[in-house]
Amino acid sequence: MNFEDYFKSELEGLKEGGNYRIFADLERQKGKFPTATRYDVDGKSSEVTVWCSNDYLGMGQHPATLDAMKIALERCGAGAGGTRNISGTNHYHVLLEKELADLHAKSSALLLTSGYVANWAALTTLASRIPGCEVFSDTDNHASMIEGIRHSKAPKHLWKHNDVEDLDRKLSDADPAVPKLVAFESVYSMDGDICPLGEILDVCEKHGAMSYLDEVHAVGLYGPRGGGISEQLGLADRVTVIQGTLGKAFGVMGGYIAASSNLVDFVRSFASGFIFSTALPPALAAGATASIQHLKVSDMERMRQRKNVRLLRQKLDAIGLPHMDNESHIVPVMVGDAKKCKFISDLLLENYGVYVQPINYPTVPEGTERLRITPSPLHSEEDIDHLVNALSELWAQCALSRAVA
Repeated sequence: MNFEDYFKSELEGLKEGGNYRIFADLERQKGKFPTATRYDVDGKSSEVTVWCSNDYLGMGQHPATLDAMKIALERCGAGAGGTRNISGTNHYHVLLEKELADLHAKSSALLLTSGYVANWAALTTLASRIPGCEVFSDTDNHASMIEGIRHSKAPKHLWKHNDVEDLDRKLSDADPAVPKLVAFESVYSMDGDICPLGEILDVCEKHGAMSYLDEVHAVGLYGPRGGGISEQLGLADRVTVIQGTLGKAFGVMGGYIAASSNLVDFVRSFASGFIFSTALPPALAAGATASIQHLKVSDMERMRQRKNVRLLRQKLDAIGLPHMDNESHIVPVMVGDAKKCKFISDLLLENYGVYVQPINYPTVPEGTERLRITPSPLHSEEDIDHLVNALSELWAQCALSRAVA
């Protein structure tokens, strides 16, 4: 087999279908978010406004976050020194885990290197080591959850997205004596829809199933202290495992789980994804701790973000641009064609100084291609007007349909 020819042909197929990803060469500017410097292929630079960042509240630029990281860097140096089990557990890791446990009103928390690793390690460990465990997974779960469940080799049952009745049927059909784990998300990142958490927990409790809730797109953003949808609804105490990230609304990097002391210690003791991974640098842990502490007491960032989300939706409605209706901070503007979606994204960047990545297959189903827009509290009304006007012009250029008022 000619491997190089195979690689080339597969890449050409992506390009032909409009699904080939090209990364924009951007440099975030401290204190200027959501503005960034973009470098083109010739090395020339220009300013762009970022509209697709998962640093949802701009906490990656916040003085509290940066000051804490500088202090930790000066105290501890760059790296953690190894895995947590050998030489890498730092006092900053311990402090962060206490902060996370408190955030979710759980007795314990475990820090991992990313949200992906946290899902993969925790789900693999729980589903594979609990004798006879069967997993019930929402059909729209993130790839990290799917991979963790698959790697566990536990029997898996898919239930229709956010369909509580289907979950109830699936659990009812299972052997009552079998240990069960129900895995789902609070806010789904591509459609921006929010799960019916209370109803799902009712069904889990009815069947004696553990609940595993991915809150990565909700922590920091919802609840009076940023504890996510589970805190906002006052249901965190009923969730068995809450999983989250430090790389989105908290603006830094890392993932975690929060649960009972025994469950967390179980994952800590048996999860290969934790045991054999080098720990996060202390400076990142310090920055995340400061970000969490700030958002526990400050609601300003969340309120400003919600105001900008409402304003953007209103302006899109006014010109008839179709966007998926949901109750979250994620605004999917629906294009429905992979090539046009990429074309619009390219022209937004080249001609308008607007950066928003196209979301195409396999991230979303074919025919549902979109621009996933995430307004932050730091976007101005002028930024919003510029984005909407640019989209309106490109919508006309691509002869895309508009919603009828």
